[in-house]
Amino acid sequence: MTWKSDIEGAMALIAPHVLRTPVLTHAGLGLPYPVELKLEQVQHSGSFKARGAFNTLLSKPVPASGLVAASGGNHGAAVAYAAAQLGHRARIYVPEIAGPAKISLIRDQGADLVVVPGAYANALEMAKEYEVETGAMQIHAYDAPETVQGQGTVLLEWEEQGLQADTVLIAVGGGGLIGGALAWLQGRRKVVAVEPASARTLNAALETGPDTEVEVSGIAANSLGARKIGRICHGLAVQHGVQSVLVSDQAIATAQRTLWTAARQLVEPAGATALAALQSGAYTPQPGEKVAVLVCGGNIAPDPFQAG
Repeated sequence: MTWKSDIEGAMALIAPHVLRTPVLTHAGLGLPYPVELKLEQVQHSGSFKARGAFNTLLSKPVPASGLVAASGGNHGAAVAYAAAQLGHRARIYVPEIAGPAKISLIRDQGADLVVVPGAYANALEMAKEYEVETGAMQIHAYDAPETVQGQGTVLLEWEEQGLQADTVLIAVGGGGLIGGALAWLQGRRKVVAVEPASARTLNAALETGPDTEVEVSGIAANSLGARKIGRICHGLAVQHGVQSVLVSDQAIATAQRTLWTAARQLVEPAGATALAALQSGAYTPQPGEKVAVLVCGGNIAPDPFQAG
C-alpha cells in the first residue's frame, strides 16, 4: 500500500469538509519543557474521526440503504455528521457506556441511533447484522484503509503547520489514529502509543499477538475501549517499533484538568491521555528531546452547558 500518496489523496478529498485544527506550543503544563499540542478536539463533531468518515464516504459509492457504523461515541458522531453533510442515511449503534453526552451528539446529527447493552463489541456485532440485512455500507471505526488514510491527514497537516517534535505521543483505542500517524510518518519521528492501564489493547497485542482481546474499563473506555486492536495498526506498530506505555485513570484525570486550568482546553479523558504519559512519567523524554501531544477528542461528559 502506498500510504504517502493515499494520505495525500485523502487530504485533497476531505479538505473542503474538515477543519484545519490549530496547534500551539505550551510551556505551562506542569512539565520542565514545552510541549507542542495539536488540538483535534475542535474538529467537526469533536474529534479527529471526521477525517476518516469523510474520506470513506468520498472514496466509494454509498448504496441507497445508506451507512451503518458501530461506535463508542466519537466515530458515530463523525459518521452521523459526515452523512448529514453529504446527504446520506446513517444507522449508528453505540454501547450504553458511550454516555449521554455522546449519545445526544449523535442523535442531534440526525442519524438513526440504536443504543446497545454492553460494550463496543456488542454494538459492532449488531452493526454487522444490519449491514448483512440491508446492504448498508459499514464504516469501520478504525480498521479499514480509508479510515486510517483519513486519520493520517492529521500528521500530514501538522507537519505542514511546522511540527518540530522528535517524538509524538498519541492515545490509542482501536488504532485508527496512531495507525494513520505511523503510515504518514514512516519512521521519520518517534511515535509513542499511550493507553489507559484499564484498556491496554495495543500494549497486550504487542506482547501476545494481534488476535489478543482484553477487558476494558475506566474513565476513557467510551473512546479508548476497543477490546481488540486493528490489524492495520498492529502491523504498522510492529513495523515501526512503537513504544507502548500505560497510564492510570488518575493520571488521565489530572492531565484533563491541567489542559483546562493551564491552557483553557476542555477535553474528554481520551483527549488528555497522551499528555498523562508525560505528566505521570510513563514516558520521560531524553535531554533535549522535543515532544508533541495529539489532543484527540473534546466530547466531555457530562456536557458542561447542558441544562439541569
